[in-house]
Amino acid sequence: MRDVVIMGSGCAGLTAAIYAARANLKPLVIQGLEAGGQLTLTTLVENFPGFPEGVQGPELIERMHSQAAAFGAEFMEGHVSLVDLSRRPFTLEVEKQRIETRSLIIATGASAKMLGLESERRLLGHGVSTCATCDGYFYRGKDVAVVGGGDTAAEEALFLTRYANQVAVIHRRDQLRASKIMQERLLRNEKIKPVWNSVVAEIEDVAKGEVTGVKLRNVKTGEETTLSCHGVFMGIGHQPNTAIFQGQLEMNEVGYLITREGSRTSVPGVFAAGDVQDHVYRQAITAAGSGCMAAIDAERFLEAEH
Repeated sequence: MRDVVIMGSGCAGLTAAIYAARANLKPLVIQGLEAGGQLTLTTLVENFPGFPEGVQGPELIERMHSQAAAFGAEFMEGHVSLVDLSRRPFTLEVEKQRIETRSLIIATGASAKMLGLESERRLLGHGVSTCATCDGYFYRGKDVAVVGGGDTAAEEALFLTRYANQVAVIHRRDQLRASKIMQERLLRNEKIKPVWNSVVAEIEDVAKGEVTGVKLRNVKTGEETTLSCHGVFMGIGHQPNTAIFQGQLEMNEVGYLITREGSRTSVPGVFAAGDVQDHVYRQAITAAGSGCMAAIDAERFLEAEH
C-alpha cells in the first residue's frame, strides 16, 4: 500500500515527487511511455529560473529526477494500463503488476499533435518545435514556418513575429479556422505570409541535422514546391494524455482534467498537475509549480484522514 503514487515523470511529476518525498510520503513515480515528458524533446531551455546560461531539456529533467531520488522517491519504468478510481485505495496496473495507493497525482501531460513524418521526428529539437514561447527567441531575424490554421497556429505565428523576419503560415484550406479576431490580427501583420491549400510533405534537411526548408504539396493541384526557412513550428494543437481516466474524472470537452481549489480533481484523493490540466500556459515552470501544489494538496489530504 502506497501513500502517494505519481503518474508521469516530466516537470510536474518530478516536482511533485520532490515535495512528496521531503514530506516523508515515499512516493512511487511511474515514469510512463514518454519518460521525462516534453522537455526531453527540446534542446536549450533559457526560460527556467536559476539557469542564466540556459540548460539542456534532458539535463534539467535528469537533475530533477536525481533530486527526487535523493529525498527517497522511488521510480518505476512502465505504463499504467488500468486504473480504478471508483473506491479507495485506488488501484493501478503497471506491466501486469497491481499497485494500491491512498492518493494519486496525475502528471501524464499532453502530447503535441504531429504530422507523422520521419523527418519531423528526427529534426524535433533541431529546428522543429512544438512551442513558440519556448523556442521563438532562437529565431531572431530568421524565416520560420507555422503549420496549422486554428487558434493555436495563429497564436504561435503572432508570437513568432516578435523575433522572426518572416512567418509563413501553412494551411491545408484556403481560409483559417481560427476565431475571427485572431484571423484579423494574423492577416494584417506584415511579417506573416499565408500559404494556402498546402500541406508539408517533407522537412529538410535531415542529413545536415537542421531545418533548411519544407517541401510543400498543393492539395488542389498536387504541385510540389520548396519553402526556405530555419524553423518549423507545429501549431495543430495538443492532446492531453487522459484516455485512461475517461468516465472516471471530470474533463473538459477536449479531454483536459478539470481541477478546483488548487490541484483537486472530481475524485477526492486524486490530484492533477501540469499540462494534463493546463491548456493555457504549458510551460516547464508552470508545470513544476502545479506539481508542488499537487504534492502539498495530497499531503494535507492524507493528514486530514489521520
